[in-house]
Amino acid sequence: MPSVECPFCLQLAHVDSLSREELVWQFPHSIALLGPWQYYLGYCILVARRHASELNELSESERVAYFNEMCLLAKAIEAAFHPRKLNYELLGNQVPHLHWHLFPRYDHDPDVLKPVWLAVERAERD
Repeated sequence: MPSVECPFCLQLAHVDSLSREELVWQFPHSIALLGPWQYYLGYCILVARRHASELNELSESERVAYFNEMCLLAKAIEAAFHPRKLNYELLGNQVPHLHWHLFPRYDHDPDVLKPVWLAVERAERD
């Protein structure tokens, strides 16, 4: 059930008004958004269309479709940006609505062996 306080539910309710710079693609079970912080060029967020805070809250068919859509998004990121590796993160501590962060990682990353969140924290402090 959508939450009136959930920022992703609000975006989903107004998906047709999202800018072309923000909305990457609309899938049947999710939407792909361009991450607001492009330090890792091609960073995207895949948001489930149905409000759920845990993967096990999705039916099996929804979960499989959601993962298949994530793989399609990953292939598109790889084709467009040619990263060395993709990092996938599902947290939900700040926004408890299922969403995956897909971070392309490149050979020129200054902290190639460290989690992306360390760079995000540094950028927020600067």
